[in-house]
Amino acid sequence: MIDIVFLDAGETILHPHPSFPELFSMTLLEHDIEVAPELVAPILFGMLRNWSDTASEADVENASLTPEGSRKFWTHVYRKCLTTLGVNEDLSDELYAVFSSSSTYRLFDDALPAIRELKAAGYRVGLISNFEEWLEEMLVELEVGDMFDVRVISGLVGVEKPDPRIYELGLEEARVPAHAAVHVGDSIMLDVEPAAATGMQAILLDRAGRHADFEGHVIGSLGELHGIVRTL
Repeated sequence: MIDIVFLDAGETILHPHPSFPELFSMTLLEHDIEVAPELVAPILFGMLRNWSDTASEADVENASLTPEGSRKFWTHVYRKCLTTLGVNEDLSDELYAVFSSSSTYRLFDDALPAIRELKAAGYRVGLISNFEEWLEEMLVELEVGDMFDVRVISGLVGVEKPDPRIYELGLEEARVPAHAAVHVGDSIMLDVEPAAATGMQAILLDRAGRHADFEGHVIGSLGELHGIVRTL
């Protein structure tokens, strides 16, 4: 029987508003640089899907664990995106400031209803996320801080996905065996594979339909989550 459902944070329950690529383009437009979000998206999300390679390029081992590591990783990402897009002006610091502000983020429309549905069905709900320590304050600002029975944020606990230890910390805090827990996230490498390696059930959230060949549990929105959890 499943006892607790863990959720990832970024691009799972919350996102830059209106979206990562759109906000990136809007920031550039403030400098009279026009780049369509459709051009930004494959570059940006491609780098983030290959998290380990990108971190290696940035010479950062654990990006979310320190302010210095976070800045070094993300300014590398933004600088490389700008270069690939043919933008000569280095706006990486400005982009970092934009995406490091809690005012930038919103909950996905399906996040709160899905959390409430799980809790009404008797499941506990947890959070396991690669995020800087300010995520905890942002969750309060978004009025969902008290919705999570367990919160494991890499910037607070000192270990980062895909290291399975972050999932083990979640299980320890929840006091449940791995088979009684589910983890839901948008990354195969950071969420699905390491969670499954600990013995948890893992569900891929594929909002944009980028993983048509994925053979495990997959949902297109959090509105489908309760339906699949109750079958596990």
